[in-house]
Amino acid sequence: MRGAVYVNGTITPADRAMVPVFDHGFVYGEGVYEVMRTYHRVPFLYDRHMRRMRQSAERLMLDIPFDDGMLLAWIEQTIAAAGELTEAYIRVMVTRGVGELSYDLAATPEPTVVIMVKPFEPLPPEHYTNGMRLALVDTLRNHPRSVNPLIKANNLLNNALAMRAAQRVGGEEALMCNYRGEITECAMSNFFLVRGGAVLTPPSDAGMLEGVTRALVFELGQELGIDVRETTLLPKDLDTADEMFITSTTRGISPVVNVDGRAVGTGTPGPITQRLIERYETRAEEMTMPTPPSVGTRR
Repeated sequence: MRGAVYVNGTITPADRAMVPVFDHGFVYGEGVYEVMRTYHRVPFLYDRHMRRMRQSAERLMLDIPFDDGMLLAWIEQTIAAAGELTEAYIRVMVTRGVGELSYDLAATPEPTVVIMVKPFEPLPPEHYTNGMRLALVDTLRNHPRSVNPLIKANNLLNNALAMRAAQRVGGEEALMCNYRGEITECAMSNFFLVRGGAVLTPPSDAGMLEGVTRALVFELGQELGIDVRETTLLPKDLDTADEMFITSTTRGISPVVNVDGRAVGTGTPGPITQRLIERYETRAEEMTMPTPPSVGTRR
């Protein structure tokens, strides 16, 4: 396994990294995480990911034992230790830490910090030119008063069960509803559909994770003059969509051309989706491209 892993100050090759089995992230799934990718070896939208991690941790009453600058230095050290990488996949995890098997917070005084770095493997160009298949699954998204989807938690059993259901029927991603029967999000991404020129996505109170890339789509839409807004969506709305796409850190903006075996629109990535993809790539380049050194005036 290629890559490197930071665990509480120690960096090792990926296949030698270890966390004690009494860590509550392993025993109880108590912890939060963020996934980032780099452009030009710079973590994209780093500040936004860190803001969300702190919000997730606060909901779990979990201390984050670093500031953003400190973590960024650790990430850069781990990327350097991972060897020759064109671009990096980064997963930052903070768990409750090691302690006795108890739900008492006093049992785990020190959080565990893990940074996983491996080569970022972009999806093939056909993924964006041909589009992907979704499956609407019976697995419901967690109720907000159960494991709140606003928490980007290490416990991903709900998502895993949804993906298994989608894969059984040939879906590449699982689309889930909430307990009210409203569309929420996918197992690994946020969901958008296009109808009548407007880009529509479920509201946060539908019970979903507020994606960093999802938020960026609202900004890109404003730049392009595209109406992007939240609205309640139901399964019947899938039949009247002109286009669909999903968003995530690792996939960016990915067009959807088929849901449950039925073509979306023309069955090809739509023009609004393509415009947003192009603007997304431009924005990523603009935000991460190294600034060339200034040339001094010769005397």
